[in-house]
Formats: sequence, structure tokens, C-alpha cells
Amino acid sequence: MKYECDVIQDLLPLYKDNACSVASALAVQEHLKECEKCRKLYESLKDTAIDELLLREKEDVIGSQSKFFKRKSAMAGSIVGAIFALPILICLIVNLASGHGLSWFFIVLAAMLIPASLFVVPLMAPKNRMFLTMSSFTLSVIFLLAVCCIYGKGNWFFVAASAVLFGLTVCFSPFIACRRPVRPYLGNCKGLAVMAADTLTFFLMMVCIGLYVKTAGFFSMAFSICVPLVLMTWAMFLIIRYLPANGVVKTGVCIAALSLFSYFGAEAILWLMLKSAEVNTVVVYSEPSVGMALIGAGIGAAIALIGLLFGKKQRK
Repeated sequence: MKYECDVIQDLLPLYKDNACSVASALAVQEHLKECEKCRKLYESLKDTAIDELLLREKEDVIGSQSKFFKRKSAMAGSIVGAIFALPILICLIVNLASGHGLSWFFIVLAAMLIPASLFVVPLMAPKNRMFLTMSSFTLSVIFLLAVCCIYGKGNWFFVAASAVLFGLTVCFSPFIACRRPVRPYLGNCKGLAVMAADTLTFFLMMVCIGLYVKTAGFFSMAFSICVPLVLMTWAMFLIIRYLPANGVVKTGVCIAALSLFSYFGAEAILWLMLKSAEVNTVVVYSEPSVGMALIGAGIGAAIALIGLLFGKKQRK
């Protein structure tokens, strides 16, 4: 069967890429044997020099534009950095001229590092901007606390630094875990890494507070409260992240677990606190609180059951 040239020419790109059917390929081959015009057109399609040239020009344009924006970004970062350096230079001159040495110089220097980390670092960093910005901001805040503590002759640095580190870890760790250069190393364990970082910095903060207050029984009392709450937080995370069920089932399980923890967990915390304080007493379970906990657990179980039934219907 003979085909018109228009039909064959429409099939030539597919034939060139081996993307047409066997019947279409045979029709194109038979037509090319007889039609010199379509054969020349097919030969021109096989010549990839033009495509390669266009691709090379595209890459050159993208590369030149990237270099242009990098130069502009570096120039803007240099200007902003020079603006931030002015107060530091003025403070240095005033300190030296007044004969006070460098008393306020380091405080001003540490304070200016904070906005510099937020504006200069993103403009100057060639890659990994978010990671470098958050890291430099955290270090600059801790450095400012250290300088203020040293010049104020205080002993509160580790308490303040650990608290700031915990707060910034809670805020920044989810973003850092999802960005380079950290993301490739974590793989599918980003959530676990974030939770582990939050937990470690939290307990570091509690240890620093205990060493600062130097109160007898602080650690036993504090960890009696903190450990059950942290364990409950981990339980919620593991349920939400790793329980092989739909969202409705996870919601029901979380409601049931929180309801039971609201009473039995609170009683366990109270028992640990009383034991750490070496007070001989008997913990009496109040029936209304038990009833509310059981009602909440029942509601959570009902929601989880509905989720299971709904999941089975969807699978069917």
C-alpha cells in the first residue's frame, strides 16, 4: 500500500527515534526506497549537528547568565558587608580614641555578625546557601552570647547557649535535613535525624540548667517530668511516620494514646517526682480522670476502626 508523502513525513521523526509501530516502520521503509524527497528529509533528520549546536548554545547562555548573576550577587554581598562593617569600624575608632581599649568592640562585632549571616552569607555563598545561612546565624548568636557573658562577667553562657541551640534546632533542623549537603547522607531517615537532634539538644539544655542552678534533686525531678513527655513525643512521631495505615487510623491511634497518657502518664510522672523527692505517699487513681481517659481511648479506637474499614473498602 502506497502512502502520501505528507503521511510518511509525519512518521519520519517517530521512525528516526524507533517510536512507531512495526507496520508504520515497514511503510516508511518502502516509501523511502521509492521517494527521493522523503529520503533526503530523513537524512537531514539523522544529522544531529544542528541539535548539538543548539544544545551547546543553550548551555553557553545558561552558563553566562549564571556567572552574571553570581557576580551581581557577590557585588551586592560585598556592598552589604561593607555597610555592616561601618559600625564595627566606628566603634573601634571610638574605643581606641577614648582610651577604653576594645571593651565594646567585640560586642558590636558579634552583634553585626547576626544580620551579616542573614544577608551577606546568602549573597556570597556559591552553593548550599540555606545550610550555610542557618549555620552561620546559629554560630553568630552563640558567639554574641559568649561575648556578652565574658564582658558581663557572668556564668550563664551555657544555659543561654544550650537554650538557643535547642530552639534554633527545632526551627532549622527540618529545613537543613531536606537541603544539601545534609540530605544525601540522611536518605529516608530525615524525620529520625530531626527528632534525634531535637532530643539531644533538649537534654543538653536540661543538663546545662541543672549544672547552673545547682539545686539538690534537680536532675531527678526534671528528668522524671521530661523523660515520659519525650517518650510520648517519640511515640507520636513513630505512629505518624511509620505505622503502615491510612491517616484516619493514625489519627485514632494518636487520640487513644494521648488520652491514656493524659492520665496514666501524668500519674507516672507524679509517682516519679514523689519518689525522687523521697516522699512516702500512695498515688490514688481518681475515677473521673480514669473515666475521661478511657472515653478518649474508646473514641480513638472507634476512629481507628473506621479507618481500617474505610481502607478495606478502598482496596476492594
